[in-house]
Amino acid sequence: MTGMKKIVPFYHSLNGNTEEDKILLDPVEYSLQCNDTHIYRIIPFLFNYWFKVSPDKFQLIDEIAQMAFNIMVVKYLNLTYISLFLKANAFRIRSARNTKFKKFMSFFLRRFDDIQDEAIVRNGFPVTHSVYGLHNSINAANYLQLITCEKLINLHPMVIIKIFVEQLMEFYKGQGMDIYWKENFICPTEKDYNIVAVKKSGWLAILVVKLMKLFSTYEEDVLSLASTLGLYRQIYDDYSNLRYDKDINENSYCDDLTEGKMSFLIIHALRNNPDDKKIIIIQDILRQRSKNIEVKRYCVKVLESYGSFKYAKEVLDELEKKIRTEIDRLGGNPIFVKLMDDVKNNMLKTRI
Repeated sequence: MTGMKKIVPFYHSLNGNTEEDKILLDPVEYSLQCNDTHIYRIIPFLFNYWFKVSPDKFQLIDEIAQMAFNIMVVKYLNLTYISLFLKANAFRIRSARNTKFKKFMSFFLRRFDDIQDEAIVRNGFPVTHSVYGLHNSINAANYLQLITCEKLINLHPMVIIKIFVEQLMEFYKGQGMDIYWKENFICPTEKDYNIVAVKKSGWLAILVVKLMKLFSTYEEDVLSLASTLGLYRQIYDDYSNLRYDKDINENSYCDDLTEGKMSFLIIHALRNNPDDKKIIIIQDILRQRSKNIEVKRYCVKVLESYGSFKYAKEVLDELEKKIRTEIDRLGGNPIFVKLMDDVKNNMLKTRI
């Protein structure tokens, strides 16, 4: 055993100090363990069934995908950091003489003043920053982003970095619009929700597809499948978050309501029942960011009475059908089919 070569984790830098990286990237290692079963962990395997890129290129693309996902998981903490900074400097900003600066910073005050990290657990684990601290987690995410770029340069310098930056920007744009709606209590149309959902949840699959296409002779277009998978995943997350699971605890129960999120079911309820008196109750619950489990249970009952769960399930069924049709068109994919079967079975196990 002592003669075995020491394995350096894939998310460490290529030219850095291994021991130093271990310290700096501990939050990342923890995050990887917490999200070990997440759908994003298998995306490269789903699409490589068709692309069949060489093992060395696949390993690099897989590593890039995993690092990109962990950047997404931890990176949102920057908003909390900005919020804390703005709160601490609110008086100085409001009394600033520079009008442009004052308007600029006041904009951030309005957008981020109420952004707080309400999450306590993720996939049954304490959230990363609650274990390692806010500053360590943010620094690890920033460092990981640069390590990802370092690997991209070795893979195919200019083209790949361009693809990576474009898709990361898509994620941030989607995340930003989601926050904008939530913080300003704006109910988007379903069409706008779908566009943002693909940016938020489809960017990583699209990134993987575009990277693999550079190193494969496979010519079929699978980008539409990647986008549909992203939309399906986001609506599925919204749907599942508001359903009861016997294994869930009070801290995680319907936490989308606590965040004030404009989720797919909320949008359906608000858009289709604008004059109903119960809508005011839903609006108040979202504005107050209630943590009371009984209040949230009542909101779920109202959504059920509006048919929002039924409608979300119908949309998910249509998207699932579209995904399976695409899989068949591309010649089949047992890994992809198993994923869809597993997701559907998990959905059937939960109840309102």
